[in-house]
Amino acid sequence: MDGTMWMHHPRTHKMKEFLQDKQRFGQLKTVNSCFTFFTNPDFLKNDIRVKPDLDALGALGDAGWYGIRSILWAADYKLPKTVTALQGAVLNEAGVILDCGASLQWEDGKKATFHCSFLTSLTMNITAIGTHGTFHLTDFVIPYQEQEASYTASAKPGFNELVTGWEPLPSEHTVTVDLPQEACMVREFATLVQNIKKKGAKPDMKWPTISRKTQLVLDAVKASIEKGFEPVEIVN
Repeated sequence: MDGTMWMHHPRTHKMKEFLQDKQRFGQLKTVNSCFTFFTNPDFLKNDIRVKPDLDALGALGDAGWYGIRSILWAADYKLPKTVTALQGAVLNEAGVILDCGASLQWEDGKKATFHCSFLTSLTMNITAIGTHGTFHLTDFVIPYQEQEASYTASAKPGFNELVTGWEPLPSEHTVTVDLPQEACMVREFATLVQNIKKKGAKPDMKWPTISRKTQLVLDAVKASIEKGFEPVEIVN
């Protein structure tokens, strides 16, 4: 279950409901995602994620996977048309990515950006902006607390009469849980296996399809970096 634990959190389901609310959120226009964490010299020298013969995708394959997945999640898993890596990617001496970002563009005008890094402070933000509303959270991969998680939503905001403030104000929503997201992920996996072994069901293609789309975007980012940050078209 490739880095999907955050997708099993009840908060994620609540945010999806807001995203799909055409009256409050409207049509998705922009997504910005960031997952970074600062690593020590030993990590940068010895961890498998910085070795070209082990986990050669580095920060892109680790933290970047989450950023790409969060963008696809917000976009209902519709693949972008083009991906362009942002200039300034940092690679180690072996050519493994330690820090990079990219912009994604859809045929209908949606756009997104993400940043991933082993070289900057622990950050895990996602912001989705629609025609009418916005949601934002700052701990999308692993919540600050195991027992609860929050997000901020803003629906049809504007300025007050004197243009000295906002109205209505963004609202914070807190979701409490009985099980941590990791347990929910394992339960989902066990259910999928049980449906095959005990009920004779065919494998559910939801997760393999999402994983493949995530990998397609990730590969396009890497290709764009290798091509000197030129746009790369996604071929499904």
